[in-house]
Amino acid sequence: MSDYYRPADAVLQERLAATPLFGGLARPTDPATSHQAAAKATTFAGDHRTRILEALEAGPAGQTELARRTGLTVAAVSRRLGELSRGGLIVREGEARSASGGREAAYRRATDGR
Repeated sequence: MSDYYRPADAVLQERLAATPLFGGLARPTDPATSHQAAAKATTFAGDHRTRILEALEAGPAGQTELARRTGLTVAAVSRRLGELSRGGLIVREGEARSASGGREAAYRRATDGR
């Protein structure tokens, strides 16, 4: 089924689930507690990515502004922006001013059906 006929939330959740997190967080030989921690970290990262995508609905923004909109740290936003960019969910769009007056990349949600 094409993305056109599926609810946007279902498409977003599928793409978020497919976005890689540094090649896997637990190895098959790791103890069960490591697999549980990896599952929690994956859920946590998915929550961050969702919050960033929702913040971008208000318009393009740099990582400093996204950190302000989402309540995440700039470092967490930077990490998740890389994941979202690799997943094709966001694109870089020009520059934005940071809180200190410097320049940083601005991002927006991808509009090509992704």
